[in-house]
Amino acid sequence: MKLLHRNIFKELISIFTLSISGFMGLILIGRLLQFRDLFMGQSLGALEMAKLFMYLCPFFLLMLTPIATMLSIFLTFLRMNADNEITALKSGGLSLYRLLPAPIIFCLLCTGADFYFSLYGLSWGTENFRNALMEFARTQSQLAIQPGVFNKNFPGLVFYADGVDEKSGIMRSVFVRDNTRKGMTATIVAPLGEIRTDPKMGRLLIHLENGKIYQQEKDQLSVLKFKNYDVRIPLANILKGYDVDELRPKEMSWKKLVRISRAGDRAGDIDPGFFKKVQVEVQKRLALPVACLVLGMFAVPIACIFRGLKQQYGLIISMGLFLVYYTMLSLGVTFGESGVLTPVIGLWLPNITFAIISVVLLKMAVMEHSFSIRIPFLKKFRRKEA
Repeated sequence: MKLLHRNIFKELISIFTLSISGFMGLILIGRLLQFRDLFMGQSLGALEMAKLFMYLCPFFLLMLTPIATMLSIFLTFLRMNADNEITALKSGGLSLYRLLPAPIIFCLLCTGADFYFSLYGLSWGTENFRNALMEFARTQSQLAIQPGVFNKNFPGLVFYADGVDEKSGIMRSVFVRDNTRKGMTATIVAPLGEIRTDPKMGRLLIHLENGKIYQQEKDQLSVLKFKNYDVRIPLANILKGYDVDELRPKEMSWKKLVRISRAGDRAGDIDPGFFKKVQVEVQKRLALPVACLVLGMFAVPIACIFRGLKQQYGLIISMGLFLVYYTMLSLGVTFGESGVLTPVIGLWLPNITFAIISVVLLKMAVMEHSFSIRIPFLKKFRRKEA
């Protein structure tokens, strides 16, 4: 039995590795195409691009681990069923229940890994991804502001610095003309300035010290002194339209999500729509890892009750079944955010439904109930080839 479980586990690991690698490759290629303008505009090297993709991996792995788990178990048991290995084991006195320890351990390991991505990896990747983008934007802006040159690359803003320290980035004798506000023009003069980033708020700022603001509104002119003043630089031009704004619920850390969801009496101070999104995200972070166990156990009887099914068709069926699960999950997210269903019901209903179905199908598989898959148009195609 140890040898049997070891071999099953090895096959599960190999298919899982191949599946997750293939899915991640396709997604990262898609992201590369999406960010091509950003990468070209920032003149990023291969190492910087690899870092950005690495920071995005936990977000994708959270979604891909359940489907890779289901696919691995489905294809493994489908192959064993097609090669009559399961029939041979049953004839030797082993029931299907005796084959479950290996897939159960495999599902638990995948669930644990997905919980790590959900509770820790996602926030780590999001934070580092935003910090990296903000650092690229700061460097690009610092390069754009050349000493003794008026910079007009940003709409509504004109920058000028008499001198710029290349190492520290500190600017001297800074002049800024701000036309971003309707009906008002602000001219800012300061002896010192520095480009700073605020990754949490998604802002790139020019920090000025000990200067004056000359505000002109219609025929009125006012002069204000300041000790510290920040001019916000629009990131759309630097990051080619990529949105780096305040953290959205799906980008927040687990601790922050729980803290907001447990606001209690203070929940009234939070935007109701945002509060519902936070509650939905909390349940989603818990439901997706558990889906590894649910979908993995669902794949075992599905693979056993279908006979005469080749692996390529099994791949289509497993993807279709996961699409059903993902559709139910997406509906749960939509209904939870709109208030039609509570987040607990909306996000956990797919897991409960698939868990009940898997128990029923497992009993059918143990009782050796099976379905024969016949695809008529494939038979006609084979006859024409013959």
